[in-house]
Amino acid sequence: VLGVFGLCWFYTGSHSMFSECIHSMADTINQIILAFGIYKSVQIADSYHPYGYSNMKYVASLISGVGIFCIGSGLSIYHGVTGLIHAEPLDSLFWAYFVLGGSFISEGATLAVAINNIKKCSKESNISFLQYVLRGHDPTVNVVLLEDCAAVLSIGVAAVCMSLTSYLNTPIPDAVGSLLVGGILGTVASFIIYTNTSAIVGRSISLTYLNKINAELESDVMIRAIYDVKGIDMGNSLIRYKAELDFDGRELAKQYLDRLDPEAL
Repeated sequence: VLGVFGLCWFYTGSHSMFSECIHSMADTINQIILAFGIYKSVQIADSYHPYGYSNMKYVASLISGVGIFCIGSGLSIYHGVTGLIHAEPLDSLFWAYFVLGGSFISEGATLAVAINNIKKCSKESNISFLQYVLRGHDPTVNVVLLEDCAAVLSIGVAAVCMSLTSYLNTPIPDAVGSLLVGGILGTVASFIIYTNTSAIVGRSISLTYLNKINAELESDVMIRAIYDVKGIDMGNSLIRYKAELDFDGRELAKQYLDRLDPEAL
């Protein structure tokens, strides 16, 4: 797809096609980064990383978001501004529409797979689809979902702007299309960066889940109260829970004495 977009941009000189070419290149690089992150995240814990490597998913997704923002959004906006300042007539865009159509079908199929995957995972986690995406429970799937959403939307924007260029016989709409695609990529990249940064820094588990764990501890007759509770989401369906426990001394002594032989005592 990257090569087809590149040839189409070289042939037509379309700024919108250049944006799609850059977008495709960023997606290709990001998939490699995400694959490496998944590979590292499943490695078992060792003495250097006693809690494992599960956060590598978030690190890879963060790098992916920065790449989309810098390469995809930055170059698209730059090329769009250049097209507005130095507007030049474009060649025939006939074949560009076929390329966009094929890319729309391909990206749409990938998007459908990502949506189905997140629906299944959100149902297993007993939360809504939107909550699953916003909290970034599976960052790699989220990045694929958001990238595909951005790809489908940007293809539509590029097609509309290129059609206006052909109809009005002016290169201005095509350059505007490059700016809009850059804006879409920048928005998606900002969301990816935000969600993964908060996860790496340390994000609390949901209050409902935290209260459920607390209630389970407090129901034990041996525990009088709990203090300074912290529950951190570590990714890969793992959490780290910490609390200070106030044990009931009377119950502790009672159970100890019940185990002793009264005659021997």
